[in-house]
Amino acid sequence: MMVTTHAMVGVAVATSLVYTAPELALIGAFGALVGGVLPDVDLFVGTHRRTLHYPALYWVGTVPALGLAMVARTPATVAVGFVLLSAALHSSSDVLGAGEELRPWERTVDEAVYLHPAGRWLRARRIVRYDGAPEDLLLTVVFALPGTLLYNGSVRYVCLLCVLLATVYALFRKQVPEYLGRFVE
Repeated sequence: MMVTTHAMVGVAVATSLVYTAPELALIGAFGALVGGVLPDVDLFVGTHRRTLHYPALYWVGTVPALGLAMVARTPATVAVGFVLLSAALHSSSDVLGAGEELRPWERTVDEAVYLHPAGRWLRARRIVRYDGAPEDLLLTVVFALPGTLLYNGSVRYVCLLCVLLATVYALFRKQVPEYLGRFVE
């Protein structure tokens, strides 16, 4: 799935703070955005979907972090809790997409995300056929709605920007391998 989809899932979950702790809603949303993007930084360092993707291990930190955030409601505890929650959701949901390959619609790789405790790759389920597929764009739009409707200002603008970027990426996704090939040459 696209990084925009993961970021918008995090923001959608963080909208729970709009009603339960409005004074912490903004920091929760930005923590969720960071957590939604964080695992994909391994595109640039290490092996993608293995180096910073932890579909099991992020949850080990998420549960106590969110528990602490409920007891000690501070900007720091809420931010950390939502960073970890969003990173856990991102890493866990990558199994719903395609394998890690440049042309995922060709279905040549079944490895979706690495499960560190088991020492093996989880199989791609392909419910979302590939990053940038129409259903992926639809997920970005659907998960951007709560952030767009319930927040104003910067969070709303970030949600709208994510929808715009996701739309452009989805329109040109199948041309990406060709452009990357030219760039690498």
